[in-house]
Parts: sequence; structure tokens; C-alpha cells
Amino acid sequence: IGTSPLYVFGAIIKGKIISEELILGGLSCIIWTLTLQTTIKNVILTLRADNNGEGGMFSLFALVRRHGKWAVIPAMMGGAAVLSERIITPPISLSSAIEGLKQIKLFSDIGQWTIVGIVLFILVILFFLQQFGTSAIGRFFGPVMLVWFTMLAFLGLSHILDDVRVLKAFNPYYAINLLTQYPKGFWILGAVFLCTTGAEALYSDLGHCGRGNIRMSWIFVKTSLILNYLGQGAWLLNHTGQEIDPNTNPFYAIMPDGFRLIGIIIATAATIVASQALISGSFTLISEAMRLNLWSKLKINYPTEEKGQLFIPAVNMLLFLGCCGVVLYFQKSQNMEAAYGLTINFGMLMNTTLFSYYLFTQRAPRQWIVLYLIVYLTVELSFLAANLNKFTHGGYVSFMIGGVLFITMYIWYRARKIKNRYVEFVRL
Repeated sequence: IGTSPLYVFGAIIKGKIISEELILGGLSCIIWTLTLQTTIKNVILTLRADNNGEGGMFSLFALVRRHGKWAVIPAMMGGAAVLSERIITPPISLSSAIEGLKQIKLFSDIGQWTIVGIVLFILVILFFLQQFGTSAIGRFFGPVMLVWFTMLAFLGLSHILDDVRVLKAFNPYYAINLLTQYPKGFWILGAVFLCTTGAEALYSDLGHCGRGNIRMSWIFVKTSLILNYLGQGAWLLNHTGQEIDPNTNPFYAIMPDGFRLIGIIIATAATIVASQALISGSFTLISEAMRLNLWSKLKINYPTEEKGQLFIPAVNMLLFLGCCGVVLYFQKSQNMEAAYGLTINFGMLMNTTLFSYYLFTQRAPRQWIVLYLIVYLTVELSFLAANLNKFTHGGYVSFMIGGVLFITMYIWYRARKIKNRYVEFVRL
């Protein structure tokens, strides 16, 4: 979620003339999406559903499966969506960071295939290191992300005064106005949705980080993100009436020229950390699926003594091949945006379904459950409708990946059910 400023505004303004209505409306949508979707839903509400300290799609399913057998279907669909998201996240994040080289005069002529080569090289090293566990490189994650978010905040603050009109974006009127009055404004939601990508990982990392740590750090993270988006918005308002060059990323445009190369290095380091977090989470997700009999048994290695440190060679190879395939197929980060938003959106819908059922099993007041469903189904179905508009532009790739993963889980689950009919358990 911290690397989303690299590509969100680029997706919003793609092929459009810059106007106050577009920028303030887009900013307002971003601010209120981060508030409703990430802060209230994921950080405040969903983190309450912990399964002996663990979180994630399958941990949530484990909490409700005794109460309703039907929950296995949304759990498998959500798990497949989360896994397919983790195949697309490293390519789009790394590509967005490395493409910043085009905005440095020295590298302005760099070819797209050179960028693809650099991204593939980083992916090879990243997946090779997985077998040694993350404890060795994990000590750098905190400092790298602290530098990254501090940089986001300072870059944003340095440009807000370029045009203080951006502060109007805190008023939700501008978001509603964009969606209802701007030509094809509703479809911009597909680009806005990218600002909340990675929110599901907050819940998945519950067992690694703890609820209190996630909630405290989110205050700093959200502040840094919003400041950066405001800075990008102010810079764009200074270009009202123009169409921004597709190779010009507002994120890098707000950096001083002399700092840009350092900024790209920090951005690349941050995207590597973000990718690592999702890869580690994938191993945890599959190990949970195996315990719940939703995935075939695979060899698990434990590289270190640390809790939660595990490595599944088969899953590592699956993710590596998937990431390389996505990079080679789409090549540019802009081409990956359609596939990226759709798969995460689907996973969020499944999470909403399971969490509302969890509230029901915990005997929460019915009116609160109904209110939760009305608010989040409205928000997420709106995002889904906007994301489905991108289906033919690459969204079908995420559906194919998620579909294969879901079918794999479903066949294994059904096969176990059939096998158990012919197994007789006797006392020893």
C-alpha cells in the first residue's frame, strides 16, 4: 500500500486534460477510499477477527467454518484472488520504480526492454534469496520503509503550497461531483482503487506484527501517503489545461532534479520490501490452506527459528514464474494496472462476505452487520464495476490466474471429501 503513489495519479490522468474538477475529485476519492476502505474496514474492524493471533483470508475462514459449510467457497475464491494479486504486485511495483529512470536526462533514452531486463534481474535475486529466510535481510525493512514514508511526506509537503486549492479535496463533495458530473467520471474509480492495493496484507500480517503495531504505524503511513498525494495534486493543478506526457510520472516530477536518482533508488528498495512482504505472506497463506485441506501437501522448509519464517519451494517457483510472465507479457507498469485492480477488488468482496458472517457468529447487533454490508458492498461493487471496464485491457489475465488457483483448491477440496467417504476410522 505504501508504493501505490508511484502509479495511482498516473492512472487517473492517463489520456485526460488536467482540470481542477479531475484533480480535486481524484484526490478526494483517494483520501476517502483510504479512510473508508483501509482505515475503518481493515485497520479498525477486520483486525479484530484474529485466529489465535493470526490473520488473513484463511484464518478468517477458520473462525467461521464450523458455523456454515458454504463459507469455504468465498474463502477459496478470496484466497485465489489474494494469491493472484501477489503474482502481479512485484512486477507493477518494481516496474513503476525503475521506469523513473526515463525522467532523468542521463537515462532519458533508456529502452523499455532494458527496464524489463532490470526488473527480471531483481526478481531473480529476490526469489533466490527466499530459501534463506527473511531474518537476514528483514532487519533492513524497517529503516528502508521509514526512509520511504518520510520521503513521501517531505516531497508532498514541499509542493502543497504550489496550489493550496488541493486542501479542498478533504471535502467528499469533490469526489461525488467527479463520479456523477465529470464525463466518464465513474470509470476513474478503477484507477482510484489502486490506492488501496495491499490493504488485505495488513490483516494477513497480523500474526507477524501484532494489532497494536499495525494500528500505530498506520497513522504515520496514512499521513505520509495523503501528504504525497496532495503534493502530486498541487503540481498537477499547475498544469491545468494540459495533457501530461505518458512518460511523465507525477510522483517523480515533484522530486528536485538532483534528487531524482536517489529517489528512484529509495523507491526500488521500498518496492523490493513490499514485494518481499507479499511473497512471505503467500507462504503463510498456502501453509494455512494445507492445514485446512484446501491445497495439496507440499514440502515446507523452516530456514530460521523465527515464528512464521517458512519457505515452500513449489510456491516460490510458482510465484517466480508468474511474476516473470506478467513482466514479459505487459512490459509497462501502466499496462498492468487493469489486471492489478480487478483481482484485489474480488478478494476484498470475499473478505467483506466472510467478515460479515464472522460478526453474525459473534452475535454482533444485526443493524451494525446490515450497515457494514450496505456500506462496503456499495463501495466495493462500485469499484468492481469500474474495474470490469478494464477486463479486455488486461483484467482477463488476473481472472485467468485466479481461476486456475481457485479450480486447483476446489478440486483438491472435493477430492478429499470423496476420498473420506471410503475411509473408515477405527480405534487402535
